[in-house]
Amino acid sequence: MIDLDAYFTRIGYAGSTEPSLATLNAISMAHVCAIPFENLDVLRGVPIDLDPGALEQKLVHARRGGYCFEQNTLLLEVLGQLGFRAQPISARVRWGRTRDYTPARTHLFVRVELAEGSFLADVGVGSMSLTRALQLGEGEQATPHEPRRIIRENDRLYHQARLGDTWHDVNEFTLEEMPLIDRIVGNWYTSAHPQSHFRSRLIAARATPDGGRITLADRDLTQRARNGAATVTRIADHAELLAVLERQFGITLPAGTQLAWPGLDWTA
Repeated sequence: MIDLDAYFTRIGYAGSTEPSLATLNAISMAHVCAIPFENLDVLRGVPIDLDPGALEQKLVHARRGGYCFEQNTLLLEVLGQLGFRAQPISARVRWGRTRDYTPARTHLFVRVELAEGSFLADVGVGSMSLTRALQLGEGEQATPHEPRRIIRENDRLYHQARLGDTWHDVNEFTLEEMPLIDRIVGNWYTSAHPQSHFRSRLIAARATPDGGRITLADRDLTQRARNGAATVTRIADHAELLAVLERQFGITLPAGTQLAWPGLDWTA
């Protein structure tokens, strides 16, 4: 069982705990603003444990972040304890990828059944993590951040985000459930397979309450306002990287931590 009081303190949430759409949206927003998406443990060779107790220790008590299997498994546990009808769903992440490429089905998000219909919650898709739930079968939907929509093409569903005048695929799915064994396999591939991009590139991201987003990709820190205006800062050295992780994402690593991976070249 997740310590809900500790979780709510972690995300700064003091609202209703009734299993309603308003609660789901408020928790999604608070979670994505407080708990960063990040893959530092993968880069450091630390195993990713999907046991709910381990996730609570890491994301709640140790004030770290994680990627989809960690973030959305924690959300799934929290929603279940609150009385929501929630189900784990598998997907393929398509953000930044063309339709002619087929990524592995290694994304987890959550389907929630409410009186208003079926909704999708996703607090673990990096810089595009949802800050409110999306309703299935609806057109363009406003969020505290980017407009979103779900469309059907080629017998598949696509979650899309609009940046400016252009819609971009975020992920592709069929509403197939993702049982624990499939999450274990997907989590292993994502964290341990040599070709997983999480093993060679730092990614950290969180939303801000004012509709903006902060994203770190290796040495590039991007701060994007709700209107889409973005500034990119190049991190100069290892000390500044550690400072940015702490200041922008609340990630404090053990003293003496040395970060090194292929994308982190301080001579470039």
